[in-house]
Amino acid sequence: MTTTEASTPAPAERATSTRRSTVMSVTGLATSALIALLTVVPSPYAVGSAGPTFDTLGEVDDVPLVEISGAPTYMSSGELRLTTVSVSRAGSQPFTLGRVLAGWASPRQYVVPQEDVFGTADEEEEAEQQAQDEWISSQESATVSALEALGHPVPATLTVEGTSPGSHAEGVLAQGDVIVAVDGQDVETFSELADAVGAREPGDDIAVTFTRDGEELTETFATLDDGAGDAVIGVWINPDFVLPIDVEVQIDSVGGPSAGLMFSLGIMDRLTELDELDGARVAGTGTIDATGDVGPIGGIRMKMYGAQDAGSAWFLAPVENCADVRGNIPDGLRVVAVDTLDDAYDAITRIGQGDTADLPGC
Repeated sequence: MTTTEASTPAPAERATSTRRSTVMSVTGLATSALIALLTVVPSPYAVGSAGPTFDTLGEVDDVPLVEISGAPTYMSSGELRLTTVSVSRAGSQPFTLGRVLAGWASPRQYVVPQEDVFGTADEEEEAEQQAQDEWISSQESATVSALEALGHPVPATLTVEGTSPGSHAEGVLAQGDVIVAVDGQDVETFSELADAVGAREPGDDIAVTFTRDGEELTETFATLDDGAGDAVIGVWINPDFVLPIDVEVQIDSVGGPSAGLMFSLGIMDRLTELDELDGARVAGTGTIDATGDVGPIGGIRMKMYGAQDAGSAWFLAPVENCADVRGNIPDGLRVVAVDTLDDAYDAITRIGQGDTADLPGC
């Protein structure tokens, strides 16, 4: 009969086994701690991702999202989607370091310290109010720019709110003055004022006529360079527009000015008999001012993904955002760069007609 005895490890073997067990135990504890850190510990970061999109030609609860009264309106067979970014943080929506790391690694999200977005409690309240003010102001600018792009000038009272530092208008124009003419030519709209100033060269003298306490006065002073080679007078104007139509927007969950361009296009489309899109699905973003100038926005990479998720084939992007667009365009989405409302309206009309070969991209 053969007897099998249990072998006894040599001292060196016992030491190696003990070290291996210790290393495995420590590694296991470290892994467990890391998993806990990633899945439990809140992270003081804000995570931005694609938010909902809204068709400015569509309806909300059987009511047009952009409701126009005071003028005939027409239906469209396409979509004009404004895009948004949703931003969350550990204080308002539980997420952890693991989600933050995943956000850093994802092209569909961005991650920044939450104080960079929300600031202090007081700053956050102020920022929320500013976003709502900009949201309301952008709707007015969208209406004005849309009407004027369609050939309907919008009169305005052009009241001076103040002067910028270094302006030659400082001490000449005062808060409450109402500008009525430039170089002897009446200015009855904000666009006419902008065009009159823009026709000058930086450093040129300009004669501004204004009313103050019921008296009409004229003062001459030099223009400034806006940094891009265009003339400005260095005066903040608060235009009080006299709108011939009433526009109401059925969204209360969006803030900021970045939907202005898509509002303008939606208004133009609804006010014209032409079916500009002819079934095309276009999304986009961009601020708009009363003169029809399209300005840059934040979070455009996320907004392009939101457009893709909504099934849009085209995306209108401000020219000044092209550096952020390049290399980040989702598959199946074609981007058109626009600088003015006229550019954007021409783009959607050509998209509807299938004439897209030379539309400018980024």
